[in-house]
Amino acid sequence: MGVSDAWKGQLLCSLAMVLVGSTVVVSKVIAQDIEPFAATVLRHALALPVFFALMRWRGQRLPRLGRRDALLLTVQAAAGSVGYSVLLILGVKLASASDAGIVAGTLPAAAALFSALLLGERPGWRLVVAIALATAGVMAVAASPGEGLAQGGGGSRLAGIALVLAAVACEAVFILASKRLSVPVPALALSTLMSGGGLLLSILPAWWMAQASPSTLTAPALAAVLYYAWVPTVGGFLLWYAGSARTSGVRASLATVWLPVSALLLSVAFLGESLHRWQGLGLACVVAAMLLAALPGGQDPQA
Repeated sequence: MGVSDAWKGQLLCSLAMVLVGSTVVVSKVIAQDIEPFAATVLRHALALPVFFALMRWRGQRLPRLGRRDALLLTVQAAAGSVGYSVLLILGVKLASASDAGIVAGTLPAAAALFSALLLGERPGWRLVVAIALATAGVMAVAASPGEGLAQGGGGSRLAGIALVLAAVACEAVFILASKRLSVPVPALALSTLMSGGGLLLSILPAWWMAQASPSTLTAPALAAVLYYAWVPTVGGFLLWYAGSARTSGVRASLATVWLPVSALLLSVAFLGESLHRWQGLGLACVVAAMLLAALPGGQDPQA
């Protein structure tokens, strides 16, 4: 794997995480009116036809999978396509978007841990320093006194933070599980399988939850679901899989630091939250980490 190819992969993964970060803001809008499982069904029902159209346009077909790979992809879909979405929507309903963005900062550490446990990767010294810089940047963002910390309160806010932490764990499984496939699956086909799996896995819970918590399909909530389906889902899936195929699990883990940064900046832009000095310091650390990891001559991760 060449340095240039690894850099392209890291850039694609970073762009995917920027889109994933935007889900924190749209989830706040969705949570006000639509039950989380119903929102997940709508998200994948809207995204799946786009994936099939893209596959037809590219002349691709869904691959035949062995039992092990099919089970692995089912776990991946349950974690990322359903678990992350549902838990994040539930979490931001109880906590603020700023809280969710800060808690999402644990994703790089979680993804690096999963990379070591599931993939057996050991990062070279440059990536160790880069991950440390990225973690410091996330800590600086988390330490910044934000309006979100003052919102919510008591047990409900803590419950929201716990739900977002669970969403982070699901996302860590999602972004690395495809590395364990015995046969590589093209990015578009893999994205289609993830969306289809997410739809199938969320239909029954959505029907069951609708009996107790019917949704209100308001215009803002539907617009947020449309965005979630066509931008972070279609765009994010394709960018992530295309990027992770070109780089290592550790480098892909480093790209996840863009998720909390994106979430916080978009919270400022669309929810009117304040941006503080420490958050600027966090951004500087993240950019430095990305540049250090992408410089030529660095040590690649060792399997």
